[in-house]
Amino acid sequence: MTSAREEMLARVRRGLAGRDEAAARSDVDARLERQHVGPIPAIGTVEGEAAIEQFITRARAAAATVERLAGPGDVPAAVADYLAGRNLAARARISADLAGLGWERTGLDIVGGKADPADTVSVVSAEAAIAETGTLLLISGAEHSTAANFLPETHLVVVPASRVVGSYELAWKQARARHGLPRTLNFITGPSRTGDIEQRIQLGAHGPRNLHIMVVGDL
Repeated sequence: MTSAREEMLARVRRGLAGRDEAAARSDVDARLERQHVGPIPAIGTVEGEAAIEQFITRARAAAATVERLAGPGDVPAAVADYLAGRNLAARARISADLAGLGWERTGLDIVGGKADPADTVSVVSAEAAIAETGTLLLISGAEHSTAANFLPETHLVVVPASRVVGSYELAWKQARARHGLPRTLNFITGPSRTGDIEQRIQLGAHGPRNLHIMVVGDL
């Protein structure tokens, strides 16, 4: 007897039979191109410096710490100062696109590649920052290990000021324009937390306990 599950899968296979993959991709691209954007709340329509300030305010309200840096060359020293100020180990896993910023001057032990469960600190770049909610958009890829966003207890994120946008819609549009459709996108607002333990907020329950954001000039 054919189960309901097998029958359903058979129908899917019959529906896909003969489907031209190139045509299917073209259909998807066309739909994305003509996508309808719904109403965006006023809080998501800010631009420029107003968007940056609103993002910082919202991110801090979500228990992240934020600082502004004049340019990418200031990132290594800022990371070293952050770690030293919190008595954290002078070692960090960094995303590949941040490797050329002059880390050798800091004395930090800098490693690249895929994150490891033993890592305590990661430094990565963000695709976008969303002023509407103080949220970061991070993508996966050859230069970005998704595990680095969740395994280390301390998560430091670099975001160029030009990638701070007002709304989620603009963040999606920016990511598609720069990368197509990445395999994975993660939206992160503040450090990991839970209220399941005696209904008290506990940080670091399912990911980083500390989230520090550096808003800098373009990389």
